[in-house]
Amino acid sequence: MKEKKFYLILHRVRSAYNVGSMFRSADGIGVDKIFITGFTQAPSKKEYALQSKAEKMLSKTALGADKYVPWEKVQNLGKLIEKLKKENFQIIALEQNENSVDYRKFKPKDKIVLIVGNEPRGIDKRILKKCDIIMELPMRGQKQSLNVAVALGVAGYKLTE
Repeated sequence: MKEKKFYLILHRVRSAYNVGSMFRSADGIGVDKIFITGFTQAPSKKEYALQSKAEKMLSKTALGADKYVPWEKVQNLGKLIEKLKKENFQIIALEQNENSVDYRKFKPKDKIVLIVGNEPRGIDKRILKKCDIIMELPMRGQKQSLNVAVALGVAGYKLTE
């Protein structure tokens, strides 16, 4: 029997509210572990009264998921991607790009890592080059992107079908 694993990388996500929301979505989706990279706010291990404003924002929207979804703060995203590739993970970037694949047509492997990135700049091209696939959510309206936490919810559930 093949081992299924789903890791999530939150890279340079600006809003602590989005990070908290993504912890909640990760719990619902069944993400095995979250890696926090760049300046993304990490959850606090302090009691609520001693947390910074950003830590409280994250905690408020996570509704406790930050306490039981495993996570790790990692300094070097490039090295993390290399390590996960050696462990046979398929590296997927959620990003609009000329080389991206419609998320409805993508078939994930059993061990996947989904990278979501910065609003509004997205995931850096140097990181995209290290990914096995770039997956996108097609946009039908005037706006060309969804909120990063909403995009994770849509893509995450599709990847776990």
